Amino acid sequence: MKLSILDQSPISVGYTPKEALEASVHLAKKAEELGYERYWIAEHHDFPALSCPAPEVMLSYIGAQTKTIRIGAGAILLPHYKPYKVAETFHLLATLFPGRIDLGIGRAPGGSAEASMALSDNYLKGVRELPEALEELLHFIRNDFSSDHLFQKVTASPFPPVEPAPWLLGTSERSAALAAKMGMAYAFGHFMSDKDVKKSIATYQESFQASPELKQPKTILAVSVICAETTERAEEVASSYLLWKRQVEAGEGRQGIPSIEEAKKYSFNVEEKKSLSQKMIIGNPDEVSQRLVEFKDIYKVDEVMIVTITHSYRDRIKSYELVADAFK
Repeated sequence: MKLSILDQSPISVGYTPKEALEASVHLAKKAEELGYERYWIAEHHDFPALSCPAPEVMLSYIGAQTKTIRIGAGAILLPHYKPYKVAETFHLLATLFPGRIDLGIGRAPGGSAEASMALSDNYLKGVRELPEALEELLHFIRNDFSSDHLFQKVTASPFPPVEPAPWLLGTSERSAALAAKMGMAYAFGHFMSDKDVKKSIATYQESFQASPELKQPKTILAVSVICAETTERAEEVASSYLLWKRQVEAGEGRQGIPSIEEAKKYSFNVEEKKSLSQKMIIGNPDEVSQRLVEFKDIYKVDEVMIVTITHSYRDRIKSYELVADAFK
């Protein structure tokens, strides 16, 4: 079973942003060692406890310290940017690290309304025009504008030996339909969506139109997982993440992912804990691997991408190790 990693580069209480980013580099190197298919890092802006606003910067650093694993953005938030600049940036990465670069595209703001205004004056306009921007981006990546197009003579240099692989990330049928229309690979964020996962992925697969990059539909399901040696330990490790989720919902949590000790002081009621963990897989290696296989079979995806947030970076690495070992 193909397994990959989505890293949101979390900052834990007691740690600095620099330590969080260094932990992300260590995670990417460990992912390569463990045999994960790909490592993606997310884009967030002024978001509580998440430290990476520029995946392209981190990818250049991570690419230089890895050799074989595919690396990419999960995702570049295209409504904030011009397609040409995104194409240039990822062509540069693909030139440095040929055959290893994924360009994941999303349309979420990645932060507060104020952060979006600081970053882009026309974010909502960018959301409305995403299909057009996406089409333009793909033409820059392929270098195949029509002869009468304004940008026909413009190349997103340097043009790499192997183009970055474009993916569309989404959480709804709308994004699924767009990915299918564009002939792009599609990654569905199960861990952050309340939509019908099965219906969205089926929409993509049934409506898919072949493109120069992709002849058949290609899917990833991104799932939140915390694994430990025992179920009890996994639930203990997960408690700090659940508390952080609760804090973020309450407009708090900016100081970072709380410790397990702090989480133990908080009394979750049964319904609250159920609500916070309903989109997660928490358990020992056998339980987690079984659930991941079930998810792959139920939703009929090609690959499962795991996002794991814990207070201890050691617990996070251990979770990924146990999952990888369970499939060997």
